[in-house]
Amino acid sequence: MSKSHTINFLKSILLFLIALILLTTTAPIGFIYTIVRQLFVNKLKTLSLYFTEIALVFDEAGNVVMQHILNDFLLIKKRDTYYFGNKKETISSVIGKNYLTQTLSPLGLALNSFLNFIDKGHSLNSIMYDVKLWEQNNDK
Repeated sequence: MSKSHTINFLKSILLFLIALILLTTTAPIGFIYTIVRQLFVNKLKTLSLYFTEIALVFDEAGNVVMQHILNDFLLIKKRDTYYFGNKKETISSVIGKNYLTQTLSPLGLALNSFLNFIDKGHSLNSIMYDVKLWEQNNDK
């Protein structure tokens, strides 16, 4: 490994640690502040949107953080398998795409069924538009 790769690796670790410290120390303050503020100004509708946005961010983060375990346990590796790990995509979206291409493992199919039990059509409805282009290009 060259010295420049080591520096980049060390910088990435440092940036990760800084981000982790900032998240764990400031996010609870921002979260509590937002809840109190929105309840005080009687904006429950925007508070509902706030919770949805946080859920999406957590889901996208989970897609990146858990990409290797999700790829290994939820997917069947084929030419048209769509892998986890895109930082701008939810876990459900990846499950939906792999459901369409029949590349979900039995565990992936079980998770898809569970999601659809909670919210009918969840994984298919979560597929993002730009990745629908991927599916169209794969059909060619």
